[in-house]
Amino acid sequence: MEKPSPSSFIFLFFLLLLKLNHGFSETGVPVGHQLLVQVPVAYQMGFTGRGFLIETNQTTPNFRVALSVEAIDGKYSCSLQVFLGDVKVWDSGHYSRFYTTVKCVLKLTVDGDLRLEGQKGRVGWKTGTSGQGVERLEILNTGNLVLMDGLNTIKWQSFNFPTDVMLWGQRLDVATRLTTFQSNSTLFYSFEIQYNRIALYLNFGAMRYSYWELKPSKNRNITFAKLGSRGLELFDAKDKKIAQIPWQGFHPLRFLALKNETGNFGLYYYSPEKAKFEASFQALNSTCDLPVACQPYGVCTFSKACSCIQILAKVNEGSSDCSGEIPGGFCNGKEAEMLELDNVSSVLRNTPTKVNISREACQKLCLQDCKCAAVLYSGSTARTNLTECYMYRLVLGLKQVEKGNGLSYMVKVPKGTLNHGQHNMKKWVFVLVGVVDGIVLLLVAGGFGYWFIRKRRRSATQSQASTS
Repeated sequence: MEKPSPSSFIFLFFLLLLKLNHGFSETGVPVGHQLLVQVPVAYQMGFTGRGFLIETNQTTPNFRVALSVEAIDGKYSCSLQVFLGDVKVWDSGHYSRFYTTVKCVLKLTVDGDLRLEGQKGRVGWKTGTSGQGVERLEILNTGNLVLMDGLNTIKWQSFNFPTDVMLWGQRLDVATRLTTFQSNSTLFYSFEIQYNRIALYLNFGAMRYSYWELKPSKNRNITFAKLGSRGLELFDAKDKKIAQIPWQGFHPLRFLALKNETGNFGLYYYSPEKAKFEASFQALNSTCDLPVACQPYGVCTFSKACSCIQILAKVNEGSSDCSGEIPGGFCNGKEAEMLELDNVSSVLRNTPTKVNISREACQKLCLQDCKCAAVLYSGSTARTNLTECYMYRLVLGLKQVEKGNGLSYMVKVPKGTLNHGQHNMKKWVFVLVGVVDGIVLLLVAGGFGYWFIRKRRRSATQSQASTS
């Protein structure tokens, strides 16, 4: 879900070429039309040029279709976009941007292909619908951008190419997903419809780590998900609803969105009183349950603050910054050892590397894999006799947890970092991890003590005054 930046300089310079035997309407554009947005000669940070083509006849906020030129990473991106009010809900360049110079042109060709072209007619995106009888481009009241033929049959639709938003009335089949990308990062988030669950994932290279899920009861399989007036509903192969995230808002549900800043997803409605979209449901309500609540090698504490694993100060030559990884990694023959953190776990999960394994064997697996950065060992408890070993290639999503949960999180550090004189290293690390919580508790206790003493003194003064 993305809103245009209020600081963006909106530059509209468009040329609409009409065939003499066709008209232009609010909801449809016939074949043979073009829309052009001029691209600036020099790069202007924050620039947005946008020409609107069509819109729905709904009351505000309605859907609008735009051809956009945006300044991104030193270049200009050309894309076709759909907006609900001021919120972008679909973008042709979501997965692969089309960078261009001089001009950005949208063409609905005579043979029915919708294309984005740049200078010298270079094609950067197309629907591939040539020769299928397409007669017009329309935007439906659901926000679905469609190409229609003369029999009102949909030949192409944006609903088949989901981005980071699922609109009311939209259906996602199993094995499809919403995705969102963090700027200047190799990480990205995904909301996925799977056979046995819907889940949120943090994706890092070839690795995928889940951090939220919802499973239908009785191990029933999902065929598709649909966003309707009653919420997000999951259905089986017989179109029977088997699970849902219910909608209980006063205003109608408008869309589900995956946030690129946090990786959280929510159900959104439009508030006429505040004239903006707001979430009435969010999958993750605690800051520490977010996958990137803190920087790498940082721990989210009970007070919702981030604290660095202080042993890294030695590894990183005295720096207290824990935003980076262990320098150099461990794939160049560098020897390592495992640092165990008391009362720390990770919100990230993947398929266990090994089950019914000892803690020592779990550590050894990580030490033998040069790409392994940490492990989470789940020991047997009263609820289960199963032990599990999870391996990670990044140290992220850490949070402080209560004692006695059977979890043990261990980070790989260069050998020699833990010398024999630091026999109490685990407790020392935990104290430093929890230093923010200690300060908060100290301030609260001190404030209460000060208030209590002042109250007793005031009571004593008033008592003396009354007796005299």
